[in-house]
Amino acid sequence: MAEENSMARGSSDCPSTEVQDLRDQGSVLIHVLTLYPTHLRLSELIQEVNAGAADFAQRDAIERAVRDLTGVGLLFRSDGLVLPTRAALRFNEILGEGM
Repeated sequence: MAEENSMARGSSDCPSTEVQDLRDQGSVLIHVLTLYPTHLRLSELIQEVNAGAADFAQRDAIERAVRDLTGVGLLFRSDGLVLPTRAALRFNEILGEGM
């Protein structure tokens, strides 16, 4: 059974797109929460998360992560700025105090 699941997902060492998207979302969210209350523009976020070297694929991954996190209510975008929502800030507070 495990072998069938491995074959269905692909047996290469490369993470699936879904796994990579979750990693990107985690990196973006942690970065935004860490820098809060500093306000970041999307272009600044892309540069910082990718350590200044962002090709198209890397920029696209960060833009998708921001879009997906905005869609689930963890980030807010306004006039090019990317900010954590109250829900994200509260979750971060809970993790910091409760864990």
